[in-house]
Amino acid sequence: MDNVLPQLLEWITFYGLKIIAAIIILVVGRWVAKAVRSFVKRLLTKKEVDAAIISFASSLAYFGLLAFIIIAALGQLGVQTASFVAIIGAAGLAIGLALQGSLANFAAGFLLILFHPFKVGDYITAGGASGTVEEIRIFTTQLNTPDNKTIIIPNAKLTGDNIVNYSAKDTRRVDFVFGVGYTDDLQKVRQVLQGVVDNDSRILRDPPPMIAVNELADSSVNFVVRVWVKSGDYWDVHFDTMENVKKRFDAEGISIPFPQTDVHLYKTE
Repeated sequence: MDNVLPQLLEWITFYGLKIIAAIIILVVGRWVAKAVRSFVKRLLTKKEVDAAIISFASSLAYFGLLAFIIIAALGQLGVQTASFVAIIGAAGLAIGLALQGSLANFAAGFLLILFHPFKVGDYITAGGASGTVEEIRIFTTQLNTPDNKTIIIPNAKLTGDNIVNYSAKDTRRVDFVFGVGYTDDLQKVRQVLQGVVDNDSRILRDPPPMIAVNELADSSVNFVVRVWVKSGDYWDVHFDTMENVKKRFDAEGISIPFPQTDVHLYKTE
């Protein structure tokens, strides 16, 4: 009995300290995990990220940290945690291989929402398609085409290629090429084109429009017209200018050569 009591006290002292240390690791670690979860929520909320992604990302950060905290606490108690780490690593690897496509789309979706290369309502060309962004989801992005088709693109495909955002800037340049005959008065043509531009209030004066002879083609003299408009007026100005130039050319007797195989009468870049 005399030998048992000292051993018991020694055991309690030794393991008691370990238990206290493990409890401290759990308490402090759980507090840190909650703080990280709150930080992730605040950061993503500030970035106006979708609520579903905020919940998923914050929960993933919390439970991921909690798993390592539990393993650290068990290690403090003397439990061999190498096997737990190996099991978790193997499980993670297996899940990652099985869901690599979905995980890539999720990661890409997270980056799209975080860095905002485009937003809902923007007109973009990306992933081999063009359209207005209707919805940015966790795994896919949904576009609506001008002819009212719905296109769903995996997010990984979007981030793996160039993204052209036509709505990112407030203004856009509209480029035209108009061909006239070699016998036409070039000064008169320039005046007609200038008149069409001046009569359209949607065309901005700064930067100033540019009208110049661009090419002496096989069967026409090609004028280039470059004007700046608000992004929302791009297509209206494009179509109206094409029509108005044709009407003014007809009224002024300016000839319009028939396009040849290497000449585009009306072209936008």
